[in-house]
Parts: sequence; structure tokens; C-alpha cells
Amino acid sequence: MKITVKEYSRMVKEASPNSPHLKNFIWAFVVGGLICAMSEAFFYLFTKLGVGEESARLLACVTLILEAALLTGFGIFDKIAKRAGAGTLVPITGFANSVVSPAIEYKKEGFILGVGANMFKIAGPVIVYGTVASVVYGIIYWITTLF
Repeated sequence: MKITVKEYSRMVKEASPNSPHLKNFIWAFVVGGLICAMSEAFFYLFTKLGVGEESARLLACVTLILEAALLTGFGIFDKIAKRAGAGTLVPITGFANSVVSPAIEYKKEGFILGVGANMFKIAGPVIVYGTVASVVYGIIYWITTLF
């Protein structure tokens, strides 16, 4: 029995539960906003402790990375992400989670072939394409400033 694409699409639509889009949007907005607010709070804290503005920004980012990595390690980040969805993908915390998750998953295989080889499985393409894109944009910017 052959099933057409149209029939298959109809069957998938019938079998798939409806997603509460508005609720998901709100959760993503709230959690993403809280992550950004935490970054601002860390920045404010570090500047009040006498750290220079540029260093305080860096420390706020590093603190968020550490926090996301620790929450991932303790299994809490995934529970938050399950509820908040895209809100946890604020680039810095989502990136930390995408590095730590495979490292934890493959630690049984050892530090080199397990953690080292698989740690950047998800984040690796982001790093590669981000680096290549920044080089291309840099070259374009450099060429446009010549004239």
C-alpha cells in the first residue's frame, strides 16, 4: 500500500498534539528575559566591586557560561529548557549547554575519545560557521573601506 505525501501529512497532523504557541512564546520570553536580566545584574555587581566596565562585561558572560554549565551538569538546565524552550537558547547559555551536554554523555568513553572527541559535536558547526562568516564579513568590510 502506497501512501501519498498528502495522506502522510494529514496522518501526522492528526497524530501530533497541538502545541500551545502563546504559552510557549510567553515562557520563552520570560526565561530569556530573566537570563538577560541576570547578565545585567552580574555586570552591575562586578562594576560595584570595582571591576572596570569592559572586564565586568567579560566576567558577566563568563559567570553565565559557568552557571549554565553547572546547571547542565546537575540536570537542572534541561528541566528549565523543557519548560522555557527557546528562551534558554540565549546564545551564551545555549552554547554552554551544547558543549557540556555531549561531554557528560560521552564521559564513560574516556577523556580523549569520549569527552574530547564529542564535546563540540553540537557546538562545533556553530564555531566553524561563525568563524568563517566573521572572516568573510571582515574581508567584505575591509574591501568596502578601501574605496
